[in-house]
Amino acid sequence: MTDSAAPYPTRSASYVDPTRPPRRKWRLVRGAWKLLVAIKDGLVLIAMLLFFGLLFAALNARSGTKAIKDGALVLQLNGSIVEQPEEPATIASLSGSSRPRQFRLRDVVRAIDTARTDGRVKALVLDLDSFGGAYPAALGEIGDALARVRAAKKPVLAYATAYTDGSYRLAANASEIWVNPLGGTLFLGPGGNQLYYKGLIDKLGVNTHVYRVGRYKSFVEPYTRTAQSDDAKAASQALYGTLFAQWKEAVAKARPQAQIAELLNAPEKVVLAANGNLAESNMHSGLVDKLGDRTAFGRRVAELAGSDTSKPAGNFNTIKYDAWVRAHPLPTAGDAIGVLTIAGDIVDGDGGAGSAAGNTIEKAMLTGLAKKNLKALVVRVDSPGGSVLASEQIRLAILEAKKKGLPVVVSMGGVAASGGYWVSTPADAIFAEPGTITGSIGIFGIIPSFEATLAKIGVTTDGVKTTALSGQPDVVGGTTPTFDTIMQAGIENGYRQFIARVAASRKMTPARVDAIGQGRVWDGGTARQIGLVDRFGTLKDAIADAAHRAKLDPTKVHAEYLEKEPGFLAKIAEGLSSDDDDDATTGGDAFARIAADRRQVLARALGDMKRLASAGSVQARCLECGGIGPAAGDIDDTKLLDFVLARIGL
Repeated sequence: MTDSAAPYPTRSASYVDPTRPPRRKWRLVRGAWKLLVAIKDGLVLIAMLLFFGLLFAALNARSGTKAIKDGALVLQLNGSIVEQPEEPATIASLSGSSRPRQFRLRDVVRAIDTARTDGRVKALVLDLDSFGGAYPAALGEIGDALARVRAAKKPVLAYATAYTDGSYRLAANASEIWVNPLGGTLFLGPGGNQLYYKGLIDKLGVNTHVYRVGRYKSFVEPYTRTAQSDDAKAASQALYGTLFAQWKEAVAKARPQAQIAELLNAPEKVVLAANGNLAESNMHSGLVDKLGDRTAFGRRVAELAGSDTSKPAGNFNTIKYDAWVRAHPLPTAGDAIGVLTIAGDIVDGDGGAGSAAGNTIEKAMLTGLAKKNLKALVVRVDSPGGSVLASEQIRLAILEAKKKGLPVVVSMGGVAASGGYWVSTPADAIFAEPGTITGSIGIFGIIPSFEATLAKIGVTTDGVKTTALSGQPDVVGGTTPTFDTIMQAGIENGYRQFIARVAASRKMTPARVDAIGQGRVWDGGTARQIGLVDRFGTLKDAIADAAHRAKLDPTKVHAEYLEKEPGFLAKIAEGLSSDDDDDATTGGDAFARIAADRRQVLARALGDMKRLASAGSVQARCLECGGIGPAAGDIDDTKLLDFVLARIGL
């Protein structure tokens, strides 16, 4: 059959079916539909936020007006204790996902101190089953507060399935320590292995360009060495040895009957002698007073605080921590002493709570000076350091207070090292705790390049350069000697500025500061001996000293915290993530607790690689600080680990 005989007529390309709507009309309909769907989704989201906001407000109002009845105040420390908790993610809270809670140190101490003199609190209960740890200085401050309650003859009872170093440091101050019969107590001591990536980096062909000053500035060593240097090892041994001695001294003081020496020196002998029954061995050694499950422990607390007979066995009259803290707000009477909190890694730009972002802290400081009638300033530092640029930005903001004639006192928390010490240099006086980790006066910079990695797969680079610095730093072609020289000179100049600031602040010669600097980390006790710290004391002591310097009565002042106010959504998320629930937590036995702590080593490893890849500024940061603080201290590292494990099916 020929084409001319085709049974069906052909249509030209320009033919338009008269029964079919034009394409433009369809596009308009689809666009309008998408717009309507977007509007609908937006309205649903707004309605949800309003609903949860109203619910949160109602619950807050109810909890704020509800009378607190007699009972046992329960400190269910199912998370870590930090200076400034990070803001919980709103969407995660609304979706029901959870992460370890962070408790604010000053709230915990205030809750304990107010419970000591309040007749409604018949006993204080420490639930340490899922305790996430804290820096030694924070543990010491809380331990002292617990000891004051016990000295006032008010019962303090501690419970956990298993105790390790941090949780036992608190439990030792209890009048009764309970442990699950299938649990027990094991002590690890500070220290452990640090991961070193030099071998992996070499195999991948990554070239790590390191610029640093400081014989002991060990933060860069994981990227440049396969093992710890002798200098870094000696400094770490001295630091960890001192902190461990302080821990043993504190436990012995709080619980003289505890025979911890053998469990520290030969734990396997202790376990074998008890036929593997660690809990029974702990009781015979005086480490714990009672063995029992949660029901038995609850019955004991009920003897002191009363119970509701209509509820299951093991219940007792409970005063919840969050309700108690809300019922005891910070005082606001008297003259204002500004408290500027610098907590977490020091970073450039803006950031939320728990991160010491340069722009955010600068704004908080300058706004406080402009709008608050401050009589003095206390700078509360709890940071291992970070960006030198942001550290200097914060330091200059603090100096604005001195220009206005305000006394400036620094209160160091668990850690105030490297950049954390840089921001402390404007102080008229520096307070710290014996267990504070400080010093680390040194700076560095890291830039990775991947020319060798690319060469392994046949990729090379070439181009035209008009100067010796064209295209530098070149992460795909490598850095040039000219760039390396300039970078190292800049680092050395930054170190000289660091030394000069410390020398002027501490009234030392630059040579003396250099001798105790070089990136070395010190404990608070040694730091006081060598002149980096003036005296021991808590934040409360620092506020009192600032009041004296302003010629004020310390009993007639209040702390005015210069912090970024959380937004509406952040307040909702915080309320939803509180611990005001009736669900008991289960922390696992001693071996499970140890495994959970070791999991953080892997989290830090992933975080180290992320930081190497994203290093973009000159840093004043402390390596040793990371393994001493809370087990879940770096939320970002933990989230990265969870993401990786989820992707590989673990």
